[in-house]
Amino acid sequence: METELESPPPPYSRYPMDFLKPTAGCPDAVPSSVETGGTNYLAPGGLSDSQLLLEPGDRSHWCVVAYWEEKTRVGRLYCVQEPSLDIFYDLPQGNGFCLGQLNSDNKSQLVQKVRSKIGCGIQLTREVDGVWVYNRSSYPIFIKSATLDNPDSRTLLVHKVFPGFSIKAFDYEKAYSLQRPNDHEFMQQPWTGFTVQISFVKGWGQCYTRQFISSCPCWLEVIFNSR
Repeated sequence: METELESPPPPYSRYPMDFLKPTAGCPDAVPSSVETGGTNYLAPGGLSDSQLLLEPGDRSHWCVVAYWEEKTRVGRLYCVQEPSLDIFYDLPQGNGFCLGQLNSDNKSQLVQKVRSKIGCGIQLTREVDGVWVYNRSSYPIFIKSATLDNPDSRTLLVHKVFPGFSIKAFDYEKAYSLQRPNDHEFMQQPWTGFTVQISFVKGWGQCYTRQFISSCPCWLEVIFNSR
């Protein structure tokens, strides 16, 4: 399903799209460290991934991000503390999560092709009204979130977001209202249910040959902390 394009919140409305993309002179080389700026990489304090997800009282981060290639997770969880995070493949000017620095053994030609198209990727921004996703790449992204659909729907739709546009992918108030005892279809994750899935380039679901996101070449799982 192609989603209705929404007006982007600040800071996107203050800048033309070209401002947020790397310039033609952007260096192609990447540093030896995955940490490209102030955002902390991996779990804080030496916590394991399972400990990080099972600490509901920990407010040092507002979400964690997992990068997947088909059914395999690549790298560890990325813990997000700053209000905004860029997720990209090739190092642009700025701070964020560089997927190109993660070690992947996937030799699939389709995975490699989609990797090459991630480019500037996306920006996640936590605003007062929820979490916005801005598509900074040159190709569509696809998003599935319980808060994007009708509360009475039993099937969550996959929304297509074109390059240069943003969408409020997660709404905290709606998420709280959707929580129901033993409703694991909506909650998706038993500890909070605050999860959004994002696929680069390739869609999935009823309108696509791929029925499940685990069949998509390159995708993200964003797990939100309750505020």
